Amino acid sequence: MRSNNGKETHRMIDIYTEKRNLKDCILQNDLYFNLNTGNEDMSQYEINLIQQVDEAKLTPDKHIETKYGLGTIRNLSSGCKTLLNIVKHPDKVVNVEECGPNVLKIIFTMDNIKIYMSRPSLFDIPDDVQIRFNDADIVTGGRGYNAWWSKEYERREADDL
Repeated sequence: MRSNNGKETHRMIDIYTEKRNLKDCILQNDLYFNLNTGNEDMSQYEINLIQQVDEAKLTPDKHIETKYGLGTIRNLSSGCKTLLNIVKHPDKVVNVEECGPNVLKIIFTMDNIKIYMSRPSLFDIPDDVQIRFNDADIVTGGRGYNAWWSKEYERREADDL
């Protein structure tokens, strides 16, 4: 990716691995979505994400049409709700532990987002994505991600966590 001044820019994703360090966070995605995000207006981008993840079409009156029939926006999957919480609230740290590889793959193409995960997940991570763990260690791509978690597990073992 290139920014306007011609220099290369990289996506940055912040990952927090311990709940005690979290300030402004969404840990219960379904609840937060049902009380907050689901009541907000959805942009075309967000409507497209709903289609991509849940194969659901959002109607103007906040219903969703799926192959299983008609439902409300609250019937979206937890993964889809998590994704929309991230997009709508980029300032918050969002728990992604309930997300499957399909949603994580989308999350890791985004920029300047903050997520919480206490353990690694297996999914394809773009090679150029920059990941910052706990406001400290910066790694690049899937290899950096996996290497960081290997070290983290060694640390947890040493600390008996």
